[in-house]
Amino acid sequence: MAARGPGGTIVSTNAGPLTGVKVVDMSVMISGPLAAMMLADQGADVIKVESPGIGDMMRFLGSQKGGETGIFALNNRGKRSIGVNLKSDDGRDVLHRLLADADVLIQNFRPGALEKLGFGYGDVRKFNERIIYVSISGFGQDGPRSGQRVYDNVIQAASGLASVQTDKVTGRPQIFRTLVCDKVTSYTVAQAVTAALFARERGSGGQNIDVAMIDSAIAFMWPDSAMDAALLDDDVLRTPTIGDNYAALELRDGFVTVSAVSQPEFEGYCAALGNPGLAKDPRFADAASRSANTADLRIEIKKLTDAITVEQFLANAIVHDVPASGINTLHDVHEEPQVGHNGSFVVREHPQAGMIREARHAPRFGGTPTQHPAPAPARGQHSDEIVADLGLDAAALRASGAIF
Repeated sequence: MAARGPGGTIVSTNAGPLTGVKVVDMSVMISGPLAAMMLADQGADVIKVESPGIGDMMRFLGSQKGGETGIFALNNRGKRSIGVNLKSDDGRDVLHRLLADADVLIQNFRPGALEKLGFGYGDVRKFNERIIYVSISGFGQDGPRSGQRVYDNVIQAASGLASVQTDKVTGRPQIFRTLVCDKVTSYTVAQAVTAALFARERGSGGQNIDVAMIDSAIAFMWPDSAMDAALLDDDVLRTPTIGDNYAALELRDGFVTVSAVSQPEFEGYCAALGNPGLAKDPRFADAASRSANTADLRIEIKKLTDAITVEQFLANAIVHDVPASGINTLHDVHEEPQVGHNGSFVVREHPQAGMIREARHAPRFGGTPTQHPAPAPARGQHSDEIVADLGLDAAALRASGAIF
């Protein structure tokens, strides 16, 4: 969120840790825009640059009201928008001036596309040595698959993430119904940007950062999903991964999820289900016995789960200190008492979309508190003010088709 300060300069009205940082966001879809939005949430002045035509496809995808889609609104708040025609000399001059004093550029064009326009890292570095230049791609800037068009589901498959979701009964891999690879790439980019800015403050100067979605997905998945696959010797004592045991537990009137890893947790689990004596059964008295009698344990647990309601079990789980939760939906998660206590959501009026529920930026900064930024901008909403700040004639640039 930005406003005019003394002399007409643009200053952030967020008091966040990135106040004073200028970010030029030339990305589309999710991986780049969400990363840039997180920087805006933390106080950066983020300028979203869109091209003629449809611009960012997310403006037109999915549920919408008043010409504003939910997915665009949730990935672009706190930014200013300018439409620039990079096929015109005047349009390229506008971008050149925008980048001349920018701290960060984020782009996810196909590898080589910006180089053809004269705005590759080597080109930009000639007039801005301090730039943190971030290039996001599906598979990387070079290599056998670098030129391929990708979406999130493609990276889920290629990275091995979809295989983790394989149905044990059918053997069918499952694709996550959330854009997990796009989003983890966004978080990877945001962290890399702040690390590079920190390094620059220590004297290292600007730098190019290459972030491939497949690398981000593998790095995200590996610490736990690969706890078995990472051990390469033949004599490894192999066990299922932690997540391999995660599942929804069906009770009499609905579903919960529960973990009973330690012996006290298993005892509490049996008590929460209404049969504390089950934990003392010799077949299930310790982890080794439970492993040897898994089929019998499932039968006994099923008898108990068929007889207890979600409300009863969750109340008992609190009493017996069992890690458990009901299954919230996206339409009712805001009613979760702890979510309400945390203030995890912000509900406000969007100029086009009407009432909208947004997730609050998750970190709470004690020394540099953030404010909830302005709503996602309309396309080209700030074109005139941005070029005016560059000392250019907005009317003339609009007339020539350089901006819109």
